[in-house]
Amino acid sequence: MFSEHDLEQMKRKGIGEETVRGQIENFKRGFPFLPIDRPVTVGDGILRLDPNRIATLCCCYESMTRGKSIVKFVPASGAATRMFKDLYEYIEGRPNAAAERVCDNIADMAFYDDLCKTGVDMTDRKAVAEAIVDDKGLGYGKLPKGLLLFHRYDDGVATPFEEHLVEGALYARSGDRVSIHFTVSPEHRAEFEKLAARVVPGYQKLYGVTYDISYSEQMPSTDTIAVNEDFTPFRQNDGSLVFRPAGHGALIANLDKLASDIIFIKTVDNVTHRSLIDDTVKYKKLLAALLIELQDKTFALLRRFDAGCDHELIEETTRFVEKKLMHTLPDSFSSLDDGQKCAALRAILNRPIRVCGMVRNEGEPGGGPFWVRGADGSCSLQIAESSQISPQDKPLMHKSTHFNPVDLVCGIKDYKGDKFDLGKFVDPQTGFISKKSKEGRDLLAQELPGLWNGAMADWTTVFVEVPISTFNPVKTVTDLLRPTHQQ
Repeated sequence: MFSEHDLEQMKRKGIGEETVRGQIENFKRGFPFLPIDRPVTVGDGILRLDPNRIATLCCCYESMTRGKSIVKFVPASGAATRMFKDLYEYIEGRPNAAAERVCDNIADMAFYDDLCKTGVDMTDRKAVAEAIVDDKGLGYGKLPKGLLLFHRYDDGVATPFEEHLVEGALYARSGDRVSIHFTVSPEHRAEFEKLAARVVPGYQKLYGVTYDISYSEQMPSTDTIAVNEDFTPFRQNDGSLVFRPAGHGALIANLDKLASDIIFIKTVDNVTHRSLIDDTVKYKKLLAALLIELQDKTFALLRRFDAGCDHELIEETTRFVEKKLMHTLPDSFSSLDDGQKCAALRAILNRPIRVCGMVRNEGEPGGGPFWVRGADGSCSLQIAESSQISPQDKPLMHKSTHFNPVDLVCGIKDYKGDKFDLGKFVDPQTGFISKKSKEGRDLLAQELPGLWNGAMADWTTVFVEVPISTFNPVKTVTDLLRPTHQQ
């Protein structure tokens, strides 16, 4: 199947032949649907905390995180092409109400002044659309969202990159140091570094902090091979194999390189105008405080297991696992002897932990929280995309009350302070297969299990209800006209 030239190509990317053969087998077999048990709702997997509890945890946040290392992890790879889909259609001559709305309200966009500097005729809608996305204008169609101007303030304008600097200073400080890690595309890294060099000094002075900004790129070794519809390797016209980036699930390898005690994860476009940032800061602190509480209790139980296991410890841990860690034990658990129960409970405790904000579903896109059955009959909390749910389970999606805004706080160290090997907690059977095209020919592409989906399937997961005010993504350019981006 593979020539010496193919093997050399794999070697340059750091991908083994067996890995590639395994990917081809995945295409042939397909990925199984998730065994959904039921949607997760408030009182059945989603915590809804009362105001007093929220206030207490937020007040304790500073003392709880004192001495802990914190990093904010921001996936910021890829161009914003899809964000400007409406403008591209309009440029091609297809009627598009969204594009017309953008042009009619262009003066409200944070990038308006830069657009004027291009010399475009502001009365010509098509010319305005072209000037926004084209390289001869702002070139926004090929830039990543993190570098676009989103918000306007009395003293200037700001990109999402800068808004994450602000957020970091407000809830992700370790003393006076703020660490933020951006995953970026290789072709855009220099532009991020250039922007950072220009703006970071001002934000350091404004917030009295020192920023530690780091970057990583999606590793070539996480790319997946493309195949034809008959599952043979797809080859370019020159005969070389085609490997494609494997989606945000590949970033578990980037996350695995970090070693902080607390890691906040949030997508680059989910930022709000600073005049409305209070809820965002409040609930990030809440999620982190809950994570630390869970870690403290989990670590204490694991230390007791090290000292010896008895019936009392089994009973206490069982209650904690089912009531606090939201992991339903299988029916077969009761028939195990005490030694087996101790081993099973200890394995459940000794895993990475993530506390995830969940927003009430008001029609926004996003994966949903579900109880998912394990092969052993247990049930655990998972974030599932619609493509992972079988046709017969689709009605369960309509009963889902909440969705995933990608709002996570993670603990990736064990009770001894050692970092977990995150690759060991991925469910490899939760990947995706999609149809794409290259050089005018159809191909099948494969994505790795999503970062907050299958890549974290075997983590301890806790869901907490957070308000819609904490979710302000910019999926299309018209989203920038929403009040949360226009204050």
